[in-house]
Amino acid sequence: MVKSFLLAFPMMVLTFVMLSGGKMSDDPAKMFAFAITFLFVNILFFLMIRTGKTDKYRSILFISYAVCFIISFITHLIELRGSMAISEANMLDGRTPFCHIVIPMTLIPAALTKTIIFPGTIIGSFASIASMFVLWIGASLALGRGFCSWACFFGGLDDGFSRIFKKPLIKNINLKWTYLPYAVLFVVVVTAALTLSPTYCEWLCPYKTVTEFAEVTSVKILMQTIIFVSLFIALVIVLPLLTKRRTQCGLFCPFGAFQSFTNKVNAFEVRIDQEKCVKCKRCLQVCPTFSVDEGSIDEGKMRITCTKCGKCVDACPKKAIFFHVKCTPLNSTFDRYRVLFLYPAFLFLTTMAGGNIQDAIVKTIKLLTTGSMF
Repeated sequence: MVKSFLLAFPMMVLTFVMLSGGKMSDDPAKMFAFAITFLFVNILFFLMIRTGKTDKYRSILFISYAVCFIISFITHLIELRGSMAISEANMLDGRTPFCHIVIPMTLIPAALTKTIIFPGTIIGSFASIASMFVLWIGASLALGRGFCSWACFFGGLDDGFSRIFKKPLIKNINLKWTYLPYAVLFVVVVTAALTLSPTYCEWLCPYKTVTEFAEVTSVKILMQTIIFVSLFIALVIVLPLLTKRRTQCGLFCPFGAFQSFTNKVNAFEVRIDQEKCVKCKRCLQVCPTFSVDEGSIDEGKMRITCTKCGKCVDACPKKAIFFHVKCTPLNSTFDRYRVLFLYPAFLFLTTMAGGNIQDAIVKTIKLLTTGSMF
């Protein structure tokens, strides 16, 4: 108990600074939201340290983050524009929030033409292009594709839906489908470079359904809206429910495919101790992003798509799967590697989630006390 508290104490200090922003608000609702959020995240981190379970407690914060992001984001949009819909004038003015999923299709045109094609805001109330790139680079260096399980504000939605049923209704999925995100990535990068427009955002992003969408003023925009809603229902709700997998993240997202390559430069990985492994394939059954197959079990390491969520580590009955720091001796009993990974990963998740959770709590208090969230 004492050791767990001592390991968790630095996180308490760091999260206090990150969540408060260095100053405390005088608003009672904001003070309450801060206190609830601070206790919530630090209890989860303490339990991670105390129990040795990673995904069990990460998922609670990750899913809460996604839900609170939607609440906070939509209410801010309505406050700013009066609607979730974005007009053509809004886009021409660059008043579009920047999203990390657009990064791969922005880099190539930027390199070729010196032009940022996404009409995101440079300064203002939303995340600016520059700050989003800094966050992405920092997260990629610290976590690799762990970005998808510890930072992406969309990933928590299909993660949440994939946990509702106890058993999958669809069990056998051909792993050839895991190459589809790379095909989507190739198509959107090429079309974005040719047209100098964010083609994924214009035609394929399922999360338009729960964030913002273009005003339906033409048949083309109506078709785009139908595609967004259909993809959201299929990839974020229905297929995760039926398969118990994160199908948007594992089978479609071009940013996830792009982010897989950052696992090569990241220091952390998930390995399998061949001497302890009894080939029960439990890890293969529970991996939400199809990052374990029989070949990876034989090789003792995960596929390049591993998001370091820790679900296989939690589920392994022989404790044969473990977090590892590259270029160090393999030792599945060395829990220090997991703690070393947890510090940057959990702090990043808390930094990204904290403001949204606090804002969602404040908006909920307003709704309960005044009947309005604004």
